[in-house]
Amino acid sequence: MKIIYATISKTGKRPQNEDAVLVSDAPERERWTGIVCDGLGGHKGGEIASNTVITAFMNYWTDQEKQEDSKEKILYACASAFKELNAKANELHHLEMGTTLVMASIKQEQFTAVHVGDSRCYLFRKDSGLLFQTRDHTENSFGWEVINRCFFSYDPIKAYPDIMQFPVKSGDRILLCSDGVYKSMTPEALQALMEKHDTPEQIAEEIDRICQTESHDNYSAIVAFCK
Repeated sequence: MKIIYATISKTGKRPQNEDAVLVSDAPERERWTGIVCDGLGGHKGGEIASNTVITAFMNYWTDQEKQEDSKEKILYACASAFKELNAKANELHHLEMGTTLVMASIKQEQFTAVHVGDSRCYLFRKDSGLLFQTRDHTENSFGWEVINRCFFSYDPIKAYPDIMQFPVKSGDRILLCSDGVYKSMTPEALQALMEKHDTPEQIAEEIDRICQTESHDNYSAIVAFCK
């Protein structure tokens, strides 16, 4: 399975970019992994949290790539990322900070999606439309939408992921994104965008164009095509 992809991560209308995007592409081993993290707004360390967690998770995942992509491996990757987040928080005088995480990993023809928080993974299939979408870890609190699962310093219970695995096919299209992307357009517009272009770069460029005017947040995405 060959994967072609494009990425985007922009500050948007915020003072700094607290999102993080990372891709590991090893076509010779038929292995591809993409991760998007979104540092929690309102906490000083959002940018630090997203970069710490994305790096630690990816390092563990790629170091253990010969192992099966099992639930146990995923939980160990989460634990490794949480440990690094706490270490960084300690360096910064016990700073409370947090981040979401969404990952898509493809090993040969097996697809694994992992997420904690409200960053999303979508999978679109030719002639079938939207095949899969992660479910946000949020709840309503006094009229506000609050994330109830994430990587947050000193709170390991929150960093528990949802996991989905199934086969992918040539022609499948994957989108990983922060909420700054999907809140900038309707679900119908997002699906049309993912289906109408011929390359990941074209989709990333249109996401950028839309989010420049419609997003009030940082916005980040990884667009991947299965070939």
